[in-house]
Amino acid sequence: MNNSITNVINKKPDNDAEELQIIRQCTGIAKELVADRSKAAGRALTYHVTTFGCQMNARDSEKLAGILEECGYIREEDELDADIVIYNTCTVRDNANQKFFGHLGSIGAIKKKRPDMIIGVCGCLAQEESAREKILSSFSFVDLVFGTHNVFDFARLLVRVLTRDVTKGKGSTVTDIWDDTDLIVEDIPVKRNFKYRSGVNIMFGCNNFCSYCIVPYVRGRERSRKSADIIDEIKRLSADGVKEIMLLGQNVNSYGRGLEEKISFAQLLKKVEEIDGIERIRFMTSHPKDLSDELIDVMAASKKICRHIHLPLQSGSTRILKSMNRHYTKEQYVELASKIRERICDIAITTDIIIGYPGETDADIDDTIDVIEKVGFDGAFTFIYSKRTGTPAASMPDQVPENVVKRNFDRVLKKVQEMSMTQAMKNEGRIMDVLVEDVNRQDTSLLTGRLSNNMNVHFPGDPSLIGQIVDVKLDECKGFYYMGTLKEEK
Repeated sequence: MNNSITNVINKKPDNDAEELQIIRQCTGIAKELVADRSKAAGRALTYHVTTFGCQMNARDSEKLAGILEECGYIREEDELDADIVIYNTCTVRDNANQKFFGHLGSIGAIKKKRPDMIIGVCGCLAQEESAREKILSSFSFVDLVFGTHNVFDFARLLVRVLTRDVTKGKGSTVTDIWDDTDLIVEDIPVKRNFKYRSGVNIMFGCNNFCSYCIVPYVRGRERSRKSADIIDEIKRLSADGVKEIMLLGQNVNSYGRGLEEKISFAQLLKKVEEIDGIERIRFMTSHPKDLSDELIDVMAASKKICRHIHLPLQSGSTRILKSMNRHYTKEQYVELASKIRERICDIAITTDIIIGYPGETDADIDDTIDVIEKVGFDGAFTFIYSKRTGTPAASMPDQVPENVVKRNFDRVLKKVQEMSMTQAMKNEGRIMDVLVEDVNRQDTSLLTGRLSNNMNVHFPGDPSLIGQIVDVKLDECKGFYYMGTLKEEK
């Protein structure tokens, strides 16, 4: 490695602008290195990014893909054939970890046959110390490991991998984990998965420290982007044909805290609604403890904000909620959900529910089912509690036996499905706006689209409609989706 490259990749930025300058220099260097490798191989080099987890991870993966393409790689659909494979990981639940490690073991056999293949691991699992140590000790063929705080720095990390001294063999993995950061660098290449919709980060991190959750430890403290930067990004997306945006944050209701400008999440939504070309606005996720009347009013008056809100419950038991450090009671949650339904026409409320939290009893499950019935959830992600090392809940007594958890999970899931079907049936026969997303994977004669309330609709139509908002009659409710008919234009 020559001195000029060494100086660039070792330079420490003092602010976002300096970091962006370094990123651009590293991107140029990486581009030259990739071009040299492509010439030696006699073909273009390829990449594949595999994403585990949430919408935040999906957005990060679009950034990774954008940087890779800017550096000269082209996308390869099959990760086994790619020259560089990046795994963007999730560690919210143990089964996500096990799924990933199984995946990583399989790619190791391919790496033995193709030693020039580059394998990288990033995201929340990489940020967790015990999981990272497992990668480094048991999967030494991994070339790059980095966390959640320096995704924007990927070009510099790529240069380090491409110029490292691999003669060291085991232990030559490039590892770069930041404990936290104040930097917010968003003006980097992005390869969107969809032309007509996009996620937009409005904030990073979480300050809530729910007792079962690893996220604050791997995503860091809350930091909000300046509203002007967010609006500029959305305007660029609109000019590029995007019609639907999703504002992303671990708790969007906390947006604005810590910024010099005085702005709430509701006020940010008003600014976004004024942008020409954007027809739908979504956001994820809202914490019940600080969802304001102002936000409800803005949603109720809006013509663009989708009629859907994801409002994680986690448990219907006030006793369990207190242990979870959720900062609301069963009654407060039900009151909030009722207020939302009263003030926002046709709103769909979805939620998250954890079954098997330490100390949970049949009476606590009864409370959860009671909330499901009172709120009438349109959908719910129901999870079995997963012990995460380092969280307070992991060391709590009275861990619930597996057979009891399974029985209670089945009870809750049955009730969720009943309520979801009841809610969905209300729209059967209606004509509603649908954003056409793609050709149906199971039946190519059908298109698949999404309602404002976030439910899917499958209907016959021409692929030229993809990316457009059309009127569709919801002919038949199938529980979690509808079969429909395109309404002909007059």
